[in-house]
Amino acid sequence: MIFSFSNSGFRDPETGVYNQTYFMEVFNREWHRHARDCQSLALLYITPHIHDSVKNPHLLECFTQQLQESLLRSTDLIARINHNKFALGLFNITEAGTETVLKRIHEHIESFNNEFVKEHAYRIEYKVVACVCLPRQQQRIENLFTYVDKQLIELEHKNDSHNSALYSLH
Repeated sequence: MIFSFSNSGFRDPETGVYNQTYFMEVFNREWHRHARDCQSLALLYITPHIHDSVKNPHLLECFTQQLQESLLRSTDLIARINHNKFALGLFNITEAGTETVLKRIHEHIESFNNEFVKEHAYRIEYKVVACVCLPRQQQRIENLFTYVDKQLIELEHKNDSHNSALYSLH
């Protein structure tokens, strides 16, 4: 494989998805465009729970590939935010459209888990929080990120089988 310098600066080397810097730059630009055009967007945070005892160096890459395959529009954006958190930006999308994307994410990961568990007797558990927002010029973009992060923390601390939540922020 030939190394490409053209995209090396904005990709996460372990997973191949965009890095946080690139994601924030694009999301900020889209935020202002959506505010101007009165279009809604969604921010999703996803945290896979991969136990340290699972020794598969490409497991996180396979997980993010499932996320990418669940995104059908070329404008949708996925990035690694930190060691164990990924962000998805869905642009010009409604709450119903976001629910559809969440359903596809669950289906892709479930399909992956069904194959993975046959060889490793282990499933990748995960949590997803999605928030649909109609940006306005007077709103601060940081509020959306803070809100989604807070909702993800709350979902992580719940001891139930729910692995996703969808919110609207006005």
